[in-house]
Amino acid sequence: MAALPKELQLELLAEFHSIPQDPAEMEGERFGTVSREGRQLFRYRAKDYRIYFEQHPKGVLVHRVLHKNSLRDFLFRSNLPMAEEDKTLGETTAFWHLIEEGEKSRITS
Repeated sequence: MAALPKELQLELLAEFHSIPQDPAEMEGERFGTVSREGRQLFRYRAKDYRIYFEQHPKGVLVHRVLHKNSLRDFLFRSNLPMAEEDKTLGETTAFWHLIEEGEKSRITS
């Protein structure tokens, strides 16, 4: 998120503050889930971006903020169907590698 311009960060965070605290309430077209091996990430659509995060005892932990076209490009390059994006994305090792890269960069920073 730090790589985005400050103004855009503030716009996305303003939208992101409206998410419900209870995951059971995260329904509708703005929310989705990506799961693999017992791990679950949530997806929130904010403007032209997709925010991938998980629940954390202190709030939420944002893993990635991707432009919607970047995600579509990712799915296209991975030869994945556009329907059922979240389920398909959860089964894709390249997506989880992207999440793990972000986690490792936070540890070494």
